Amino acid sequence: MAEKKAKAVKVGTSNSAFMKPMKPSEALAKIVGNEPLPRSEMTKKLWDYIKKNNLQDAENKRNINADENLLPVFDGKKQVSMFEMTKLVNKHLS
Repeated sequence: MAEKKAKAVKVGTSNSAFMKPMKPSEALAKIVGNEPLPRSEMTKKLWDYIKKNNLQDAENKRNINADENLLPVFDGKKQVSMFEMTKLVNKHLS
């Protein structure tokens, strides 16, 4: 039997652009806090907020209903899809 070569795995490396701490806008900071965080943590906190406040649409789970804190983040839209939400949230990161 031929031996399989182990693939070299770089431990501790990741996409640095994705892991770079981003500062949330004032509107987004009301939801995720004011500290700069990587996008992944920002998304996690946003989903925690959505679930805690029961903002996922009951009929179509892909849609998120805005409350008074999310309206400015969602450009005033009362409901957005998960995919649209990601695009809108990115506008609030610097």
